[in-house]
Formats: sequence, C-alpha cells, structure tokens
Amino acid sequence: MDEPIIDRAALARLAKALVFICGADHPTTVALRTAAESGRERDIKAARGAFSKLKPSDRRAALAMIADAE
Repeated sequence: MDEPIIDRAALARLAKALVFICGADHPTTVALRTAAESGRERDIKAARGAFSKLKPSDRRAALAMIADAE
C-alpha cells in the first residue's frame, strides 16, 4: 500500500498548530517546519514519525485546529 502524499502546505499548517499546542521549540514542531520548508522525503518521514509519537490528545488537537481553519 502506498504512503499518502502530504503536501508542504499541510505540513506548515500542522506545524503552526503545534506551535500553539506544544511550543515553537518542541522537536515535533521543528521537524514539521523543516519538512514543510525542504519538502525532502527524509524530512517528511522524520516529521511523520515525530507526529505519531505525540500524545494522542495533542495529535487530535492539532488535526482539529487545521480542520477548523479550512
């Protein structure tokens, strides 16, 4: 099964939500911002891994924030 394609704009929106939830210096926020800026597969993979390791409540909150913004 193929990995879903994540666009850079979505990564940037998710990073902005995490700034509010976790802080600008949180490793996951930094990873998402880096992936959004570079667009490299390696950075995207690292950001996805870091995001999946967040507390479920933080993940849900971030996803809800970007869903509300659309």
